Amino acid sequence: MVRLLRFLKGYEKESIIGPLFKLFEACLELSVPLIMASIIDDGIKNNDTAYIVRMGGLLILMGFLGLVCSVIAQYFAAKAAFGFGTALRRKVFETINGFTYTELDKIGTSTLVNRTITDITQVQSGVNFGLRLFLRSPFIILGSLILSFLLDVQLALIFVAITPLLAIVIWALMRFTMPIYKRAQGQLDKLALLTRESLLGVRVIRAFSRQEQEIKHFSSENSTLRQTQLKGGSISALMNPLTYVLVNIGILLLLQQGAFAVNFGRISQGDLVALVNYMNQILLALVALSNLIVTVGKSFAGAVRINEILDTAPSFSSGNKEAFPKAGVPSVEFRDVSFGYGGNEVLSHISFSVLPGETIGIIGGTGAGKSTLVNLIPRFYAPTKGTILFHGLSLEQWDFTNLRRRMGIVPQKAVLFEGTIASNLRWKAPNASDEQLWKALDIAQASDFVKKLEHHLESDVLKGGSNFSGGQRQRLSIARALSGPSDLLILDDSTSALDYATDAKLRQALQKEKQPLQTILLVSQRVACVRNANRILVLDDGKLVGFGTHKQLLEQCPVYREICLSQLSKEEVEQG
Repeated sequence: MVRLLRFLKGYEKESIIGPLFKLFEACLELSVPLIMASIIDDGIKNNDTAYIVRMGGLLILMGFLGLVCSVIAQYFAAKAAFGFGTALRRKVFETINGFTYTELDKIGTSTLVNRTITDITQVQSGVNFGLRLFLRSPFIILGSLILSFLLDVQLALIFVAITPLLAIVIWALMRFTMPIYKRAQGQLDKLALLTRESLLGVRVIRAFSRQEQEIKHFSSENSTLRQTQLKGGSISALMNPLTYVLVNIGILLLLQQGAFAVNFGRISQGDLVALVNYMNQILLALVALSNLIVTVGKSFAGAVRINEILDTAPSFSSGNKEAFPKAGVPSVEFRDVSFGYGGNEVLSHISFSVLPGETIGIIGGTGAGKSTLVNLIPRFYAPTKGTILFHGLSLEQWDFTNLRRRMGIVPQKAVLFEGTIASNLRWKAPNASDEQLWKALDIAQASDFVKKLEHHLESDVLKGGSNFSGGQRQRLSIARALSGPSDLLILDDSTSALDYATDAKLRQALQKEKQPLQTILLVSQRVACVRNANRILVLDDGKLVGFGTHKQLLEQCPVYREICLSQLSKEEVEQG
């Protein structure tokens, strides 16, 4: 938690003013028992009504000043806490955006969302409570102890005996509750993951009539979370009764021993009332402190999880921003590249090179490693062995932004963002003109359906592009990649939802509009999509088993021939 306090930078003034005004309020509160003792000993005892009225007016004034101090303290504490939360949330989001796919896969989306929202909100509440009560409560307790000693040393020893017992109770409860709250946050991650999967897969769930099973699964996880939170809440709930019992025992002892002291004239009746008030102030301060500790306990659990994110370093970093491509070298080159997810090798000893201007088809069976291979080129992942070069430079030398700006990437799953068609297409080229966008739509075979929309380029895109069909989303994703210039265009099975006629028109348009030195990597399950490529790369179980033209592979690569026979007639295969 202490490590996160650096995010209060810029709010030092608020972080000082808030607790300072709480201390002013505490000083006023500590003065009240002394004034009450004066009213009893001087006003009531002497039947001095004017004195009582004056002192009563002073109490009202002090109450008003205390209210003003409290409001000011609350305002500045809240301002500092919300500023802290904003800065921390920005840093965590920035850190997550710096993660490679390796870290994102390992940590998981649901826990990252939870830590960015829920955990930071809890830590923010802890800072808010801390600024308001961290100094005030101990100051009230310490001040009450000191003033009780000034009133009567012997009776003050009761305070000294009770206070350590209260501290032990609070420490013990905090020790038990913190691990429970941390465990509850982990279970909340599981619940968030389950909710996300259920919402994303709602069509599949309904198609297989699995609603009842999913509800039971959710209820089971929810019940586990509930039990954990109830356990933590039950332990925390012991705070108030235990502290009240100890303080009331102290008050009973104080009244018993104080009665003798009053009888013997050691202290006055007003002083005894003041001592009882100080004991009650200690009780109220401890109740506030106990609530603070519960909140801080949750904050500490959240802080640990946030620090885990901030301490996670990307598995590889960006290269030199001044890297420029070399002339007369392959556009893309793999040199003995291997890669695996979590130790399970997916690609083994892949070596090939692609010349500028070539169109390369990539084909293979399901799970052969096609998408993994093209994901290595923009450096979404780093190879476990070997070297990948782009324009003659190792990917380690390229700055991420510089590297990916030279590429047009269409992922396997078409992803659109809430906004308009134009705003989505300008992700590749923020300054692209409407004319450029329409040209990209024409190539992607998407202009026809966009023109039918009422607002054309300014037509709304709902979250995830849910107001478009799968084929329309794919074509818009392709148009987005084509909206700006690129040295390398990667199409990762991005036409799977298109019919054969539209797919053929798209490939023809790509070849027609392709720049002379632009390289295209076309991943597909369809032989018809890749057969006219300059060369075809064939993968089988993570290994490169063929690399050549369609005719060459039919003669030399059994795997490719088998794929062709499964999709084409024997006559078409024989004709090449």
